[in-house]
Amino acid sequence: MTQLAAPAFGQADLSNCEREQIHLAGSIQPHGALLVAREPDLTIVQASANAAAFLGLRAGQVIGRRLGDLGGNLAARVRPHLTAPLDALPVAIPCHAGEPPRLLDALLHRTPADGLVIELERGDDDPHPMDDLGSGLQTILACSSLRQLADEAARLFRALTGYDRVMVYRFDEDGHGEVFSEQRRPDLEPLLGNRYPATDIPQIARRLYIRNRVRMLVDVGYRPVPLEPRHSPLSRRELDMSLCALRSMSPIHLQYLKNMGVAATLVISLVIGGRLWGLVACHHYVPRLLPFARRAVCELLAEAVATRIAALEGFLQSQAELAVRRIEQRMIEAIGRDGDWRSALFDTSHALLQPLGASGVALLFEGQVLTAGDVPGTQELRALGNWLDRHRPAPLHVTASLRSEAPHLAALTPVASGVLATTVSEQPGEFLIWFRPERVRTVTWGGDPFKAVVVGNDPADLSPRRSFAKWQQLVEGTSDPWTAADLAAARMIGETLTDMVQQFRAVRLLIVQHQVEEVRSQLGASAQPTLIADGDGRILLANRACRALIGKADWLPPRIADLPALFADDDGARRRLEELLIERRPWRGELAVQDASGRTTPLLVRADPVFSAPGRVLGFVLLFTDVTERKRAEAARQAFQESVLRPPAAPLGRRDSADELAYRRLMGIMVENAQLTALEITDSIDPATLPDLLLGVQASVARMAELLDHLIRHAHGNAAAPD
Repeated sequence: MTQLAAPAFGQADLSNCEREQIHLAGSIQPHGALLVAREPDLTIVQASANAAAFLGLRAGQVIGRRLGDLGGNLAARVRPHLTAPLDALPVAIPCHAGEPPRLLDALLHRTPADGLVIELERGDDDPHPMDDLGSGLQTILACSSLRQLADEAARLFRALTGYDRVMVYRFDEDGHGEVFSEQRRPDLEPLLGNRYPATDIPQIARRLYIRNRVRMLVDVGYRPVPLEPRHSPLSRRELDMSLCALRSMSPIHLQYLKNMGVAATLVISLVIGGRLWGLVACHHYVPRLLPFARRAVCELLAEAVATRIAALEGFLQSQAELAVRRIEQRMIEAIGRDGDWRSALFDTSHALLQPLGASGVALLFEGQVLTAGDVPGTQELRALGNWLDRHRPAPLHVTASLRSEAPHLAALTPVASGVLATTVSEQPGEFLIWFRPERVRTVTWGGDPFKAVVVGNDPADLSPRRSFAKWQQLVEGTSDPWTAADLAAARMIGETLTDMVQQFRAVRLLIVQHQVEEVRSQLGASAQPTLIADGDGRILLANRACRALIGKADWLPPRIADLPALFADDDGARRRLEELLIERRPWRGELAVQDASGRTTPLLVRADPVFSAPGRVLGFVLLFTDVTERKRAEAARQAFQESVLRPPAAPLGRRDSADELAYRRLMGIMVENAQLTALEITDSIDPATLPDLLLGVQASVARMAELLDHLIRHAHGNAAAPD
């Protein structure tokens, strides 16, 4: 397949804007100037065309001069940072430069091949916004729901920035955006609840939002200032401007904003675990410039908001986990009382429905159908089971629009538009299925997202639509979407039922001898490692999954008492197995199995005696679960405790006692936020995702610490006399 060429900056139209190289803009906004210096002598090799005028230099040329020749203390302030990486987070330093020297903010970063990039903006004489940071962090930490957090964030950012409109913008699973919260000038039309299609923000722009968390447009009508020369003399390529605060914006995006009537913007990213969760989007209806210090406070607060979002979403999952654990306990009790787990699963309708917010649930098991709540008829459920067999969930099958995936089941839409199914065994047709009804609703879009576009030469033709008047779409045939917490709860319930089914069938093997071959086949095909022994401890069956787990495909120990040789802690295993065999004591614990190569696999062991009457044991059932991922999650917890939950020391450098106290006070609030987040997400239902979530929180805290240090250094530098 031929790969389509990426259009250069400013050369894209609506047919290819998704690939426009917006990071290679080759120009800047005119409220600042850009210099590229060769290291280590700091000779300027590339500059924006306005650099000399911006600095007030009488000699109208900066290329070829050294940074120290530009007046003031710019070079002296830059040199201490030359040993820093400067490749992920720009450093801002207050300085004086020009003729005569004037107060500037210099933002420094480095690209791999193009040298040191220095962006200059006018310095700010307004009071430093550090007080806003402390109170803002406390407010964020106190929020107990996602809605409250979004509303408080919108209020905080509007008070901090002064923009006419501030929106918390959230992306859904398809990339569409929704205005989730809003603060605005009273005379402005509300946009709260409006949705905008995923195509409004190309993927390349979304990737840049993750890398460069704050983007400011001062005046939508600006004239771009080109870089001279266009290509870097050091790399012979266009300058990578991904981290540039002054970078020009795509003409398509500018026209989009003009069509909205917006004159200036500030956009701050909300990133969770490396994923762009949403944006804080600030709009102004006349040009507006926000000084660096306030932008830095915005970025730091956005990191805190993102961390709190992770905590609140983790809390929802942990609540679902509690409900699942209650279901498991009741099923265990039902097996002991009634000999069957199904009675506990369906004795109250809300037990299975509430954790997932479902309206109905059905169990298809061994040819029987059990239901609770609003579900399709039995024949329709069997037809759905047949369809699921052809689209085997691994481990889940989820849809909010069944009719779009299975048109022949469209008649189920009123009661079963949303379907979330999990297997309960390896046998065909055995599923637990949750349902949500169709929810006919009106979705309000910010303009018609489906309107045909015309690509022409006029810039006005670059926008997908010229009207952003509210456009309403009637949505039919879909349910409310299933959330990540819903999927996690379904996955856990499915895993619990799989264990129950396996144990139930193992008991049946011991009780119903005439069915032994059929059940042996079912157990043998199961992915759950299982071992069954008779009442004397002689091993009757170890299924394929069990043999694969212990790495002994062709060898089966004759008795349970011989199993300790397989485990790394053979003494501990021997003691617990003796308690199982002699004292009939169930065993729940962890061991590590060692294969022939010496590799160990951590296992969760669940061993139970099976009683036919008080004091009479038919046999024993041992279930093994590979907990490698869980151990990895525990290691991630430990690493998180060691690296994040200890407040970072104040970085070295010129710092007086007031700076030190401010750093420790604010960092303490941020670490407290991280602690709460860690407590919530370390109970995450899916252990495989936990390490990445913790790494995301860890990275966020590290980024906040670095931003905070930059802010305090910036405030200190502004207060200090020129060097």
